[in-house]
Amino acid sequence: MVIVVGTLFIILFMYQLVKFLEVLLKMSQKPAFPINSEDTAIRKHPDRKLAPPTYQEQKWGIILFTAMLVFWLVMFVVGLIDSSDGWTLTLLLFIPTMYSHDLFNMFAVYGDGLVSGSRFIPWKNIKSYEFKFIDINHKYYGHSKEINDKGYELIIKQRVFSTSVIVVSEDAKEKLTEILSSHVACNNDKKMIKESAV
Repeated sequence: MVIVVGTLFIILFMYQLVKFLEVLLKMSQKPAFPINSEDTAIRKHPDRKLAPPTYQEQKWGIILFTAMLVFWLVMFVVGLIDSSDGWTLTLLLFIPTMYSHDLFNMFAVYGDGLVSGSRFIPWKNIKSYEFKFIDINHKYYGHSKEINDKGYELIIKQRVFSTSVIVVSEDAKEKLTEILSSHVACNNDKKMIKESAV
C-alpha cells in the first residue's frame, strides 16, 4: 500500500511541477493577446484587473505555488522518514490544487494555446467557448459597476475542465472571438476529418 500511495504522490507531484514549469515557460514568451493596455479589459475576478503575464507582475503567485510544491515534497519526505501510515494523508494536500489555478491573476493568448491563471491550455484541448452576458441573473452581477450589464463571462470548455474570464469591453470580446473562433474551428475541422476517416 505504501508503494501505491507513494507512486500516486510522485505522479501527482510531477504532473503539477510540469504544468507549473509550462506556465513559467509561456510567461517568458511574448503573448499574441493582450498586446497593449486597451486589451487588458479582461479579468479573472470581477473586482481585480489582470496583471501582465511577466515574472515581475506574477511573483506572488510564483512564490505561493513554489511554496505549495515544496511543502508537499517536505511532507512526503517526512512521511517516508517517519515510516508511519499517517503520511498517506499528504495525498489530501492535492485537493487544494483544484483551486490553485487562481494563484496567478493572468490571462494571455499564445500561438499554441492560452494561459488562464496557472493553467496552460493548448488549442487542441479546447472543445468550445461561449460568451455569457452579465445581467442581473448572472453570478458576477453586483461585484463591479464596470461589468454590470456591460461585461461578458467567457467560458472556455476543455475535455474535462472549464475555465472562465470576464471580458469588460466589446473591443476585447471581438478580438477574443476572432482568435478563439479560428483556433477552435480548426480543432473541430480536424476532429471531423478524423471521424470521417474512421
